[in-house]
Amino acid sequence: MGKSDPKNPDPYKQQSVVLVPSDIKGVTIHRMLSVYGYDDAPHGHGHITFLNVRVPAANLVLGEGRGFEIIQGRLGPGRIHHAMRTIGAAERALEWMLMRINDPRKTPFGKQLREHGVILEWVAKSRIEIDAARLVVLNAAIKMDEQGPKAALTEIAQAKVLVPQTALTVIDRAVQCFGGAGVSQDTPLANMWAQIRTLRLADGPDEVHLQQMGRNENRRGIAVASKIEAQRTKAEELLQKYNLPKSEIGTKIQRAKL
Repeated sequence: MGKSDPKNPDPYKQQSVVLVPSDIKGVTIHRMLSVYGYDDAPHGHGHITFLNVRVPAANLVLGEGRGFEIIQGRLGPGRIHHAMRTIGAAERALEWMLMRINDPRKTPFGKQLREHGVILEWVAKSRIEIDAARLVVLNAAIKMDEQGPKAALTEIAQAKVLVPQTALTVIDRAVQCFGGAGVSQDTPLANMWAQIRTLRLADGPDEVHLQQMGRNENRRGIAVASKIEAQRTKAEELLQKYNLPKSEIGTKIQRAKL
């Protein structure tokens, strides 16, 4: 994907998508990149340069200036797909945590881990957070099914931001329960954390989604101000109608003495 028409007045029609074979002249794959030290080749991303690469015009996907349309059409379902898989990862981390804290061989200070400090609180919080995140994903999926990805942009963004953060919190608790083993290759937790941490960047960083959601939510500002003012006016009318004293917001309304 590249900018094919930077002067187009519509910023969403400045990009195009072109299919480029990896073995064509001018394409150089310098190296495959690791994720927090984990080798993800050949499925990950690489350091690639394109120098004077030429491809047939037929390699242009869908049409010139439709790159943003293509990518956004993929990103919506892709984001919720990431969220679904991340819920599964969080569940797996919780299972490893439960296995660890109930291991009869692990009895620091003469007690099993589940009997120490905040361990069971971590378990409870993890259960609540995973279930809450799952409902956010389900809500986005339902809206996508009923109204399509474009109508569910806010719900998809909510899932995209919330779920990785939730999973990282749960995984981190599991790592803490395992101690040194939790950050090694002896459990899947370290690798899970590294992979899911990238989701806060993939398909748009959290900050972009939060900015967009905040902007959209703030558009209700004028409407809700009018709503609250109408409620105040109605309250005044009712107080006068029933001969009740006016009370400031936050104080208890006392009935007038007859």
